[in-house]
Amino acid sequence: MSEREQRNLREGAGDAFSAAFELIVTPAIFGLLGWVIDRQLDLFPVFTLALTFVVLTYEVWKLYRNYSDSMDIELEARRAAFQESRVQEGTL
Repeated sequence: MSEREQRNLREGAGDAFSAAFELIVTPAIFGLLGWVIDRQLDLFPVFTLALTFVVLTYEVWKLYRNYSDSMDIELEARRAAFQESRVQEGTL
């Protein structure tokens, strides 16, 4: 494996770990914040569930959007490379 491939692999693993961490920890923090609010207002589990659901929904949407954007970029790069190869072959 070349150095470039290893770097890309490590970068991809780091991005995946970061996304997983955000997907778990951020809703947990907001759920804990909701729990504190619920304890103060004696409303358990209204804010706990609401804050956790809102933040989890946002995190999933953000993960999907980032994945979709990166796939669109990769698709355009592959299309450009394919067009370049066809031009070099003289088929266009």
